[in-house]
Amino acid sequence: MAKKTVKVDRVIIRFAGDSGDGMQLTGDQFTSSTATFGNDLSTLPDYPAEIRAPAGTLPGVSAFQLHFADHDILTPGDAPGVLVAMNPAALKANLRELPRGADIIVNTDEFSKRNLAKVGYASNPLDDDSLSAYAVHPVPLTSMTVAALAGFAIGKKDAERAKNMFALGLLSWLYHRPMDGTERFLSEKFARKPEILKANLAALRAGWNYGDTTEDFAVQYEISPAHQPPGTYRNISGNLALSYGLIAAARQARLPLFLGSYPITPASDILHELAKHKRLGVETFQAEDEIAGIGAALGASYGGALGVTSTSGPGMALKGEAIGLAVSLELPLLIIDVQRGGPSTGLPTKTEQSDLLQAMYGRNGESPVPIIAPRSPSDCFTAALDAVRIATTYRTPVILLSDGYLANGSEPWRIPAVSSLPDLSVEFATKMNHTADDGTEEFWPYLRDPETLARPWAVPGTPGLEHRIGGIEKADGSGNISYDALNHERMVRLRQAKVDGISVPELEVDSDEQAEVLVVGWGSTFGPISAAVRDVRKGGRPVAQAHLRHLNPLPANTGKVLRSYRRVIVPEMNSGQLALLLRAKFLVPAESISKVQGMPFKSNELQLAIEEAIDGD
Repeated sequence: MAKKTVKVDRVIIRFAGDSGDGMQLTGDQFTSSTATFGNDLSTLPDYPAEIRAPAGTLPGVSAFQLHFADHDILTPGDAPGVLVAMNPAALKANLRELPRGADIIVNTDEFSKRNLAKVGYASNPLDDDSLSAYAVHPVPLTSMTVAALAGFAIGKKDAERAKNMFALGLLSWLYHRPMDGTERFLSEKFARKPEILKANLAALRAGWNYGDTTEDFAVQYEISPAHQPPGTYRNISGNLALSYGLIAAARQARLPLFLGSYPITPASDILHELAKHKRLGVETFQAEDEIAGIGAALGASYGGALGVTSTSGPGMALKGEAIGLAVSLELPLLIIDVQRGGPSTGLPTKTEQSDLLQAMYGRNGESPVPIIAPRSPSDCFTAALDAVRIATTYRTPVILLSDGYLANGSEPWRIPAVSSLPDLSVEFATKMNHTADDGTEEFWPYLRDPETLARPWAVPGTPGLEHRIGGIEKADGSGNISYDALNHERMVRLRQAKVDGISVPELEVDSDEQAEVLVVGWGSTFGPISAAVRDVRKGGRPVAQAHLRHLNPLPANTGKVLRSYRRVIVPEMNSGQLALLLRAKFLVPAESISKVQGMPFKSNELQLAIEEAIDGD
């Protein structure tokens, strides 16, 4: 039958089902096809912390949301216009997020009395009028997949597992998505299981053909490619971008890259990815615990490598003493904290920005550390380069604050030309640098560069440059152990001055002429804040926006910017940590807008808050 094609400017789809239903893989493949097609996109994977919750229960629901459009977008979208629900639990867990009129594609085969009872449905919502506000498309996904694979030499269980490919084929037809990329992926994934490969390919094509022939889907939707600056693009997640940024930074610094890490959600992907790149001079060490991971990374830095350790909030707490040791040693070290909900084990698979104060002050003694926060998945690449620049130039540990939203989310990334990457070359100490009173030449490990206050980096084994470093306070210059009170104060202030003097760009402000309200953000709040500011301006109201990448030291003009507006509001996925710092440092009444629900802000939440601030509420 002839199908009508309707052009739309954007779509928000959410795939939802059991953890074993392959929703993350389905979303990833649909996203890859969308990126290949040229749409702008943003994703939000949302999965449970349990390895395998009881099948068909609410705690076991796994979801993947994708927002794609023919124009520049900034978030995964506030609410899905399309929900693919593989069972009653997926429907119930996500129904409250849907706007009236949304499309719901339901796997009717899973709506048995037993599965309905598991999630508290007294009656089948597909048979009563509880879903009358939505456009429901009942599809027996499981049984149709099994029927389509009847001729293959696989069991019923394996055939049922392919229902996600059937759903992917249907959605690919519905939104004109190319399937050749998914077919290549399946061919690689199941290269050693030819019958499973044939079955999944058949299920994928059966879903496409079902959409093309069924009367229930009479309309196809077309979303044109977005207008992007010219270049070569790929879809990338935050953790992958961070990994590539570390490799690029090490190459630009001409240093071997060493990662000492202990697996922890949501940072483990960095360890997994870097372990693939031994041929690029990358060494990875999966340590027995968090302390061993950072100890090994710090040892690698002492030996002349680019030492990196990755973790999340609970691991940061364990690494605290070793970070303090790195401050005292004044060696370059990169600590990556992919933040998640806390305290303690907290919300392992959910996002938060609650480690800022820990990054600032979570160590004993006066131990200042530079802090950088990327603002989007692709920006993780650039942030890694910037963090390595600071660590190697100023001989200091640097904390990079990502979070689960950035780590798992993805967006198009324009691959930079190698020639555009900064030169991060490092000069190691190779000769004596001090003349003693008796005229003999010595090497002083704490003799500082007059501009950066960095001490020389001497690789162990360099003839004549033998020296001692450690956690006990050192004498300025000579590096001898010193318990002198005045020397300790001098060293404390020198280390602070070194961090305070780090060169960072000024804070840029995007402001309307008549704006009296400034919205200040950091990290992953950039997307929701920018989308909200855009919508506020569409409504004719003036507003200003500034986003902080460098949190320690803050840009030199930060105080001037804050004092230029009547009201300053600070949205954060914590209880107001940056707002607290801004109030303390600049004595401005920064107002906190906080969210600690394990999920990112929605742009309409922030739009309302900004408009209330403009109105004086």
